[in-house]
Amino acid sequence: MAITEEAGAVPAAAGVQADGELRPPGSVKFFYSVGQVVESGYLAVNAFVFFYYTAVLGLSGSMVGAAVAISMCVDAALDPIIGSWSDSVRSKHGRRLPVMLIGAPLTMVTMGLLFTPPSGLSPFLLFFWLLVAKGSLRAFASVFNIPYFALGGEMADGYAERSKIVAYRLLGGIAATVLITALAYSVFFAGKGGLQRPDNYAEFGWSIATLVVVGALISIAGIWRYSVGLPQPQHRPQSMARRLPGEIVEMFRNGSFRTLFLALLVFASAAGAHAALNNHNYVFVWKLRPETIQVLTYSLLFGITLGVPLTPLLLRRMEKKAVAMIGFATVAIAWTLLPVARATGVFAPTGAEAIPWLSATQLAVGLGSGLVYIAFPSMMADAAEEHEHLFGSRREGLFFSGLGFAGKAAAGVGTMVGGFALDLLNFPRELGRQVDAVIDESVLAGLVLAWGPFCSVLCVLGAIVFAPYAITRARHELVTAALRRKRTAKA
Repeated sequence: MAITEEAGAVPAAAGVQADGELRPPGSVKFFYSVGQVVESGYLAVNAFVFFYYTAVLGLSGSMVGAAVAISMCVDAALDPIIGSWSDSVRSKHGRRLPVMLIGAPLTMVTMGLLFTPPSGLSPFLLFFWLLVAKGSLRAFASVFNIPYFALGGEMADGYAERSKIVAYRLLGGIAATVLITALAYSVFFAGKGGLQRPDNYAEFGWSIATLVVVGALISIAGIWRYSVGLPQPQHRPQSMARRLPGEIVEMFRNGSFRTLFLALLVFASAAGAHAALNNHNYVFVWKLRPETIQVLTYSLLFGITLGVPLTPLLLRRMEKKAVAMIGFATVAIAWTLLPVARATGVFAPTGAEAIPWLSATQLAVGLGSGLVYIAFPSMMADAAEEHEHLFGSRREGLFFSGLGFAGKAAAGVGTMVGGFALDLLNFPRELGRQVDAVIDESVLAGLVLAWGPFCSVLCVLGAIVFAPYAITRARHELVTAALRRKRTAKA
């Protein structure tokens, strides 16, 4: 039986169960989850980039923010091209894996280069190095991640099963992040002032880059047999230059996609600004040592981990939209309470005394984020299936590239906002390398407000944008049944 993009037929060996639902075995989901090390590795090292180039190398916050924003927006613009490319690949190895194999080693090389700029560069040349290295790293990571995420949407077609696959991927990402965080704070940046020492960053960058490429190759090897049996185009498509504009227009005609895209655009802007200012707040406001900073990362990850079993439980009783809304609300509240107390002077613990309060905050942020980050990819897969029902074409790669575009463009904007915030607050760059530097309280109060309540307002705005999303469980079941009838008729 021929496998076509339109028919979407899947051979029984690829995981079609007796009830007609496509479900991969647990071993495939496990190896698939290992591939999350690429995105999680990128995000983990990205947490150090802003601090490294501003506080350690002395580049202005505006220049660092602009470089990150430009590089990520350019990369985000490439995402639809990568998505359309992976949608159209025809090979005996499937349409996703060949693209992923190109992205993995290039991600390793550019990740290492990001943390090894030549010494003695002028501010402009350092800005240019950051721009090119960061942009290249993000672009090559996307060459792996976009087909990887699309593959997760293709591996199953059940309303709940897709959320399970996302949960597996999230757990893989948590494991990778814990490992990288432990290596960062307990090995590469251990000791007082470890984050403020420039010599620590090169070894950190190349070591994590090697870990990332090894994990990517293990994942590809583990999912190979299952993925090659999934649908791929039978006929050679038109050239990308001719088909891509029409595909993008078609994609934005889907109201479900538009809502998810715009909501993530706003939410990721909030998360990007918050993440950019994390280490500045931890080091200068809360006065934490590197070894204790990792505790906050573990609290965040533990909260996300709690969200993994909690999400399926909630989905038994609630719609995905409601679960995501709970996530938005939890994050917004967590970003508000402690920062406002600190900025107003009501409660201002430092060092070890601040750890329990910051950990509780990060736990809540992790729990809320876990609900959002499990629900959104699952909803995007549902939207892609709705798109096939409405327009007769499969666009998983393009849909997930849109999700990636929104996330990365907004994260870049968020980082730029964080950079501008440092300059507007007149944050003293000359003190960046000084351990236990004394900084004016007004600057610290402004820093913690930008880190917390400002990001919370953006989070609430994201929830408002998300409110019109309308694919319910009943709607999805109708769409799935219609597609199965159409595929059976064409088989």
